[in-house]
Amino acid sequence: MEPGEAFGKVLRERRKASSLSQEKLALEADLERVYVSLLENGHKQPTFQTMLKLARALNCTASDLVVAAEKLLAG
Repeated sequence: MEPGEAFGKVLRERRKASSLSQEKLALEADLERVYVSLLENGHKQPTFQTMLKLARALNCTASDLVVAAEKLLAG
């Protein structure tokens, strides 16, 4: 699994656990819905600023998202 895919999987899981649609997450994070979809599918990788926006919208920290992605990569 590539890092972008791992981050995307974590993002999707956190979004669903928060009962948010991609559209609602995008609105809360001041991003485009299509961009959220591209992130979740591993087609794009977020900047640090984007990770902070997503984390704020998901009520977690950017490091929470990164650590969860690292765990997926470690297997």
